[in-house]
This record gives sequence, structure tokens and C-alpha cells, in this order.
Amino acid sequence: MTTQTAAPILAAPQSVRPGLTPAGLVTVLLGAALPLIDFFIVNVALPTIDADFNASTPTLELVVAAYGITYAVLLVVGGRLGDAFGRRKLFIAGLTAFTITSLVCGLAPTAELLVVARAAQGASAALMLPQVLSIIQATTSGEQRSKALGMYGATAGISMVIGQLLGGVLVAADIAGTGWRPIFLINVPIGLLGLFLAKKTLPETRSANPLGVDHLGTTLLGISLLSLLIPLMEGSALGWPTWTIVLLALFPFAFAGFVHVERRLERAGGVPLLPPSILKMPSIRRGLGVGAPFFTGFGGFMFVVAMTLQDGLHLGPLASGAALTPMAVGFLGTSLLSSRLVTRFGQRVVSFGLFTQVAGLLVMLLSIRLAWPDLNVLDLAPGMLICGIGQGMAMTTLFRVVLSKVPTELAGVGSGVLTTTQQTFLALGVATLGSLFGSLSAPDSLGIEGAFVLVIGIQAVLSLGVALLARALPDPR
Repeated sequence: MTTQTAAPILAAPQSVRPGLTPAGLVTVLLGAALPLIDFFIVNVALPTIDADFNASTPTLELVVAAYGITYAVLLVVGGRLGDAFGRRKLFIAGLTAFTITSLVCGLAPTAELLVVARAAQGASAALMLPQVLSIIQATTSGEQRSKALGMYGATAGISMVIGQLLGGVLVAADIAGTGWRPIFLINVPIGLLGLFLAKKTLPETRSANPLGVDHLGTTLLGISLLSLLIPLMEGSALGWPTWTIVLLALFPFAFAGFVHVERRLERAGGVPLLPPSILKMPSIRRGLGVGAPFFTGFGGFMFVVAMTLQDGLHLGPLASGAALTPMAVGFLGTSLLSSRLVTRFGQRVVSFGLFTQVAGLLVMLLSIRLAWPDLNVLDLAPGMLICGIGQGMAMTTLFRVVLSKVPTELAGVGSGVLTTTQQTFLALGVATLGSLFGSLSAPDSLGIEGAFVLVIGIQAVLSLGVALLARALPDPR
């Protein structure tokens, strides 16, 4: 990859940095939590949505992944727009759109309209979330920034687990006979509260040298993701019709075109969607190299666990959410301690967290083999707790590693690259591990127990490899 424009980009002058108050930090963290909660809150509700709409497994996967795909494609664009027009302004615009599309999701009369509304909701989140990291990067420094990034990492991770806990509570409550719909409708009052707080507490910041939007690169990235993820989700269940093969065949060409356009644009003095020079920064390159397989495993794990708890163990949505409580507790605990752990141990916290996650997955496998099909929430608790402890250490520290060397003027680009990677590979995890689970969980195949054991085993092996890879991460201190 070329580095011809790396020096000019990294040397961009810094804008004046207004301070971020504690209330402002709470506001942006609320904005960070909502999109991530919504990616996962739907998992626990999938069986209820299926019963309501009689939807197929591929359609249920699309309810999850349509959100993640549009989210991933437009995240960097959202960051660029915030740099150009004002991060506070784009945060408010994104939160407004997110609130409206959440209402549409909650009122959707068909599964197909729900998928479309989820895609629009993901696009709205893509306008909002990049502003969170950009505002933190642009309004804090030193120890304040370190603590704020640690809190962001904790918020990002715990939101993924809370999403399924909250989803279980809301679906089980069946408020006024509305079933799964409150998991989306609850965003409306929360969004209105966030809008009030944003207008009162957030300072306006923008880049002194805003970067343009890479229209061609954005289009090619979107084509690449759609041509890969949709066939992986739909192909097996539909018997691999011709259009799925054609889309898969299109993927390498679309992705190669994307890489070529990005390199050419940077050589010409422009700033592409994902600048090759930025990706050459060791903290970003190595951090994303660890993050990609980690998020793939995490996205698939959360989807498969939700389906197994309800379809395999016949737990209700509330009990399914309760089964994830130990994971949430472990994640929250180590996330809050991550700043101290990193201060003492540096990047080694990531590897140790991943090794801990492997231990938790193995404990979970043992519990399943010993107690299935009479497995209950208490049987799962030890493995879930250990997994949460490891995930909290790994994920929170990984965010800090990736963003530790990003200059203020590239806050939008850096946060966009990180969140694009996160959402792309979360969706890829649903598409690959979710589809594998779906194809093997039929009674005439491995069954739900066998399919679940296989997927968990794959994630354990993947986590072990990532733990070894994480030893090469740069020190974020």
C-alpha cells in the first residue's frame, strides 16, 4: 500500500479543543450504547418474531445483519460528515433518525418491512456512533482521554450483553400483548432524552481540514459486504440458487476494486474511505488484525447462544436473558478495571483476556456435555462468568490499543475504521457461524446440541489463535 500522502494527513493542524464535561461524556456514552444494544437486543426476540411472522432462519439472520451491514458501510461516511459539518450536529441528526427508525421497526407489520427498517436504523446509527469517539478524541487529552476511552470500551462491550438481557425482559413482559415490539419502541423515549441532553451538554467540534466523502469507495465497500454476507446467510437455506453463487463470485472483484480505488485516490492526494496510510499505523493495523476474528467469534456466539437457549433448551426469553447475566457481570467488572490493568500490564491484557475467554468456553462445553438436555441457567453460569471476564479485558483494551496513536484531526477516520471493522465482522459472525449452526441444528443432522458444541469449539480455537496473535500488539500506554 502506498504511503505517499501519510505525512500530509498525519500532519494536519489541530482545531481548538473545547472541554467535555462529565454530563457530556454521559451523553455520548448513551449514544454509543444505543446502536450496540440494538444490534444484539433482537437476538433474544428472534423466536418470538419467527412465531409472529412465520419467518425463515435466513430472514431472521437478515433482521440482525441488515442493521450491521448498513451500519458498517456508512460508519466512515458518518465520521467524515461529522468532521466537516460538526460532530454535535451529526450526533443529534443521527440520534433523531435512530429514534424515528426505531419507531418504524416497532410498528413493522411484516418481516420484510422489519428488515428494511432495520437497515435504515443501521444507517441512522452510522451517523451517530462515529461522533462519539470523535467528540472524545477532539475534546479530551491525557489521562482524561484515557479514562474516557476506557469507559467507551466498557460501554461498547457491556451494551452487547445488556442488549440480550433487556430484550429478554421486554419480550417476556409482553407489554399490552405487543410481544417483541417494545425492544424497538423503548428507544423512542430514550432517544428523546438523549436529544435533550445532547443539546444541553455537548460542545460543537469539527475538523480544521475536513475530509471529503469517498463516494466510489463507499459504493464498492457496500457491494463487497452485500455480495459476501447475503449469500452466506441465505444460500444454504435456499439450496444455493444461482443468484447466491453469482453474488459470491462478485465479491472478490468488488473487493479488489475497492482496494484499487482506495490506493489510487490516496496516490492522487485525496483521502479515501479507508486510507491505506492510516491502516499502516501499527496500533491500527495490528489492533484491527486482532479485532476482526475476535468480533467474528463474538457476533456468532451471541446469535447462536440466543437461538440455543430458546429453541434447544426451551427457556423463555426472560430465562434466556438471565442466562447471560453472569457474562454481563464479568464483563462490566473487568471493563471498569481495564484502565488500571493496562497501566500495569499494557497490551498483555488483551492476550490474557482471550486466554480467559477460551477457558470459559471450555467450561461451557463441559457443562453442555454433562447436563444436556436438562441444562439450566445455573449450569451455564460458571462458563458465562469466565467468558465475560475475559471478553471485558480483551475488548476494552483493544479499543484503547487501536485508538491510542490516532491524531485528533483524524478522529473521525480512526473511529470510523474501528467501528466499521467491528460491525462488519460482527455481521460476518452472524452470517458464518449463525448459518453453520442453522444448517447443522436440524434433527436429521447434528441437532441443536451438536451444532452448538461445534460452534463453541470453533470459537474456542479461534480465540486461542487470536490470543497468540495479540501478543504482537503495540503498548497503548
